This record gives sequence, structure tokens and C-alpha cells, in this order.
Amino acid sequence: MLGISVIDILVLLVYLVGVTLLGIFAMKKIKGVSDFIMPRRFGKWMLMMHAFGSGTHSDQAVGVASKTYTSGLSGIWYQWLYLFGTPFYWLIAPVLRRFRALTTADIFELRFNRSVAVLYSIISIAMMITTIGLMLKGSGAVISGASGGAISSDVAIIFMTVLFVAYGTAGGLGAAIVTDFVQGILTIVFSFLLLPSVLSAVGGLEGMRVTIANTEMFSLAAPAGIGAFYIAIISINALVGIVTQPHILANCAAGKTEREGQFGFMAGSLAKRFCTVAWALTGLAGVAYFAGKDVDPDHLYGMLANEFLPKMLPGALGLFIATLLASVMSSCDSFMIAASALFTKNIYRQSQPGKTDRHYLWVARIASVSVVVLGVLYAYWLSGVIQGLEILWKIGPMMGIAFWMGLFWRRTTPAAAWASTLSALLAWWIGSQNFFANWVSKIPGADALRLVTYADGSPSIDLPWQMILYLSAGLIVGVVVSLFTQRSNPEKVERFYTLQRTPVLEPEVNAPEPCTLPQGARPLPRRVFFPNSELEIPIPSKRSIVGFSIGWICVISIILVVYWISKS
Repeated sequence: MLGISVIDILVLLVYLVGVTLLGIFAMKKIKGVSDFIMPRRFGKWMLMMHAFGSGTHSDQAVGVASKTYTSGLSGIWYQWLYLFGTPFYWLIAPVLRRFRALTTADIFELRFNRSVAVLYSIISIAMMITTIGLMLKGSGAVISGASGGAISSDVAIIFMTVLFVAYGTAGGLGAAIVTDFVQGILTIVFSFLLLPSVLSAVGGLEGMRVTIANTEMFSLAAPAGIGAFYIAIISINALVGIVTQPHILANCAAGKTEREGQFGFMAGSLAKRFCTVAWALTGLAGVAYFAGKDVDPDHLYGMLANEFLPKMLPGALGLFIATLLASVMSSCDSFMIAASALFTKNIYRQSQPGKTDRHYLWVARIASVSVVVLGVLYAYWLSGVIQGLEILWKIGPMMGIAFWMGLFWRRTTPAAAWASTLSALLAWWIGSQNFFANWVSKIPGADALRLVTYADGSPSIDLPWQMILYLSAGLIVGVVVSLFTQRSNPEKVERFYTLQRTPVLEPEVNAPEPCTLPQGARPLPRRVFFPNSELEIPIPSKRSIVGFSIGWICVISIILVVYWISKS
């Protein structure tokens, strides 16, 4: 039946009914648009699983396994691109929570002006549409492969979409966080379910080394593929863009205090880095198992599931498909709500003020459905998971440059935020054009620096150099424009930094407007490294230093474990 057994279908249906009822139950706590967008009632373990669930989805396993199949173990960096930024999440989470914002666009409006907030909203909604489409594309490929091709990718995409839209539009972010707790556990199961069987079939690591002649396939930094330079640049790019991903604010700010988000954001992200190891090893084992066969890399993970799970245990394939749905639903619902919040709060409400809270709540629900429809259309247009992943990497940092400049430099102006973002977008477009790649290829030393790569004889700027181009353009233009344009209102800027210096150590009653201090809140004194300048680089607290250090210990430990595996 549809390429899977009756038991598998029963397991799948039990999961689907259960998680949908769990999500709809959260609807009872929705009293207004603020509860739909940003409920602030969750503890650290719920936020840990929310950070893990919203940041971990099956298309990532597809992408890592696919890239590992073609590039070797270094393909792990297609999800480890955020690895070196993970310890910084301990520092970022309290900052985002202290703004008391409902959306990240609120922060841009506070620091700059409404036009910058609208610019951010438009770019970020496009990013969420892209992300949802990418996830659906990857998950559809895995389910198609897992069912032996009996379930087409198109059918799988529609099926998944109906499910998460149903409970997401009912319960909002609260439903997403509650269901993420269950779905996060299933996603961890999904990550490690296949690995033991596939490794056993190829004779373990030793058997893989015998079957795979190319030793570079076992390198964490392959010179001909994803090398140290590539890793360094995509890591910087990821850190620049992480703060402007709309759903990240919920990871940091949906807790009772800032400490829930601080723990949850970093711990949940580290759990994802751990799961990535299993995806890469499964992909590498797939190279050995399918040696000599013509395999679509995007279908590798699903093909392995269809090959091994039915033999493992009755219902195992159904559980696997359920975990696929869990991983994509736990992310898509968060992204859908984030995009809906930006449209409702920062675009629609600004043009249609004075409506009832119930009116805005229904606008948010309609916007949620619209965003997902566009995401589905993008999924059908997308030619492959890796192509979509590389597009997604480049969207977030476009406004991340303005965010970091505004956070660390008082002189940054609204005009600079616009100029920085548009110049980065322009540089990205130029860097993706063949005429520019042809011109760059003629520069002396272009081959030695690997400025240009060739696919089917057509030149293109290598991905790290594209990132350097648009990040540099955005930063330089932002600094120059800031120096030659009118300063921001000093009172507005001071309000921004006052919020940043006011901790949320106890549950607060939400202020009538976002980015407003509740009565009785007291900011900490200004403690920065350069007190006599316009730079606002704060001196970290003891708690910040300890957590940051623990994060680095975890990151280094994960890398050493994978390095040891690669040399075993």
C-alpha cells in the first residue's frame, strides 16, 4: 500500500493524529495576536527542544547526506556552517530577549525607523518562503525515496503542508513550541535510526575504507572541495545572518526570562550539531553501499531507509516517515508564524491601525496560509536541495550587516541600513552573473585563489568569494554612508541601548507596546570596552564568559570526535 506496509501506515497515522491534537490543544491559550506571535511562558527545556526542532529538519539530513555522497565527510559542513557560531548564541540570546520585541522588525524600527523595519520584513518573509520551500523539497525527496517511489515528492509536499498549517494556524507559536518538544525527540530518533544498519552492511568504517578508494572522502576539510577557507567564510557568513532569521527571536524570547532562551538556544543548537554527525556518516556509508550504482544524491537518505528499515522491525519505516514529518512540521510551523507576524505586525497593522485584536489575529492566520502557499510553489520550482540551501545562506546576512552595525556602533544611521542592505543585494546579484565570473577568471592568480569554479563549462564565482563580496560591500557602504548622513535621534538610540542593558531575570507583564520597559525595570550601568567612543561593545558578565567557554568546549569536542572517526 503506497510502497509501505499496513503496520507502517498505522504507526504513521497514530503519530499524525496525536501531534495534530496536541497542536490544536494549544489554541485554548490564544487570547490575542500577541499570544499567537510571541507567548512568553515557556521553560528552558521546552525552548531547548524548540530551538532544536525549529532549526532541525529532514531537508538538512538530505543536504548533508547528498553533499557527503558527492564530496565526502567534508559535506558535514553544509550544516556545520553554524558550528563555530554556536557558542555566540549564549551571548546573543539575552540581547534579543531584552528588547522585549514581538518581531525582529520591531528591533529594526527601534534602532532605525519604520522604513527599515518594512525592508527587513519584506526580505525576511521572502527568506521564510524560501526556507519552507527548501524544507518541503528535501522532505518530499526523502519520503519518495523511503516509499520506493510509490509516493511522489509532489504528493508528499502537499500532505505535509496540510498537516502543519492545520495546527499552526490554530495555536500559533505556542502550538509550535509544544509540538516541537515531541517532534524534537522523534527527530533525534530519525537522525540515528538508519546509521547502525547501514554501517553494519558495509563492514563499518574499515569496510567503507576498503570500498571507497578516494581517501579525500574521509577528510573533514577536503582540499578539492569544502576546505578550511570555505569553512571559515561560511561560518562568518552564518554568524552575521543568524540574528536576522525571523524565527530566532522566538528561540530567545519565548521564555519566562532571558535565561530560558539563553540555555535553550545554545543547548538545542548543540544537539543539532550532534545529529549532523549521524547524517554525514550515513551519507558516507551510502557511498560504499551503492558503489558503482547511479544514485540521485537527494534521494540517498530515503533509498537507504527503504532498503534497511522494513527488515529491522515492523513499523520501523512508518516511524521513520513520521519522524520526517515531525522534523519538517516542527520547523515549518515556526517559520510560518514568524513570517505571518512580520506581515501582520509590521506591515498590515501599520497601514490599517485601530482594528480589533481579533481582526489582527485572523489576518495573522490568513497570512500564515499565504506564506505557505508561496513556499509550496517555490518547492516545485526548486531544482535541487543543495541549490536551495546555498540560496538560503545568502539571504539572512543581507540585513545582518545592518543589525550588527546598529548594535555595536552608535553612529550607524537609517540611511546606512538601507544602503548596506541594498549594496549587499546588488553585490550578490553581480557575483552570481556569468559576465562577472568571466571577468574575474582573467585576473592573475584567479586559479590559485580558486576565485572561479566551472560547472558544465560555465564559470561562476566560488561560494566563499561570493560571500566575501557581498559582506564586504555591505559593511564598507554602511560605514561610509553612516559617516556622511544625518545622525539618528539621540533619544531613540539611547532607548535602544537602555533596553539592551536591562536584564529580564524575572517574568514580566508585557508592556502595551513592544520594545518598552515595564514599570520598575532598572537598566544596568554602561560597561563597554571603549567607553569614550561611539562603539558599544559590552564587557561580558561572568555568566556570559562561563557559558561561552562551555559552548566552545562542546564544539571542539564534537569536532575531535568526528576527526577521530575519520582517522579510525
